Amino acid sequence: MIKAGEIISEIPEINCKKTKETIVEFIKSKVSESKTDGIVVGLSGGIDSTLIAYLACEAVGKDNVFGIVMPSATTPAEDTVHGIEIAQRLGIEYREIAIDSILNEYLCLTKLEEDNLAIGNLKARIRMSIIYYYANAKNYLVSGTGNRSEILIGYFTKHGDGACDMEPIGDLYKSEVYKLSEYLNIQEEIIKKPPRAGLWENQSDEEEIGMSYDLLDEILYLFTEKDMKNTQIAERLDISVDDVNMIINKIIRSEHKSKVPEIPKKIL
Repeated sequence: MIKAGEIISEIPEINCKKTKETIVEFIKSKVSESKTDGIVVGLSGGIDSTLIAYLACEAVGKDNVFGIVMPSATTPAEDTVHGIEIAQRLGIEYREIAIDSILNEYLCLTKLEEDNLAIGNLKARIRMSIIYYYANAKNYLVSGTGNRSEILIGYFTKHGDGACDMEPIGDLYKSEVYKLSEYLNIQEEIIKKPPRAGLWENQSDEEEIGMSYDLLDEILYLFTEKDMKNTQIAERLDISVDDVNMIINKIIRSEHKSKVPEIPKKIL
């Protein structure tokens, strides 16, 4: 896995106070506009969903936030514990729903050779179905937990964890998610825990992406916000052009994930 090393960050420092206020107002406005009563969030025990839970409570009040912890056999036990602890610490209503029995029903029907990625995506889509069931039943909106880094490279499941009614932290790079979490005094053990989706045994986000989030963020910033060419980015960050190309290709290949399905024009 490629790491950022001694690179000095090019990304400007966010104003945590104003960023928090902006996101809180954003959540409030979306709930108000939709005439819904609150927010549902899937609590994975990771930093992104934890940050969303904190911000949602501030926006609409803890009585109007509902958390769902949905472990599978490959979910690290620590993550399930953290998801529950977050809900209890915030005082929100929550449910713990293990998804293995649902997953196994699907897998019994497919009779295909097992594939980690396909099964991981299926888990994400099962969780999405559960989250939307509760959102519909309670007249709540579903908050996504995606950050800018993961959205740009398509590091999410289409119609799975990418399915939501809003993305409150969708403009924050992963490094900025950590900074805002520290500002909100989210517990250190969650901030320092390695990012992982737990979609298969020993899965790690950074290993799957192919580099550290710190380095990923620098590449994304220089490419999407400074319009630098691949060779310029590689020179600036002192990494190979192949590493930069790998990330740019992820952006290009995953564009379809963030678009409404295309419709051909009819002929009159």
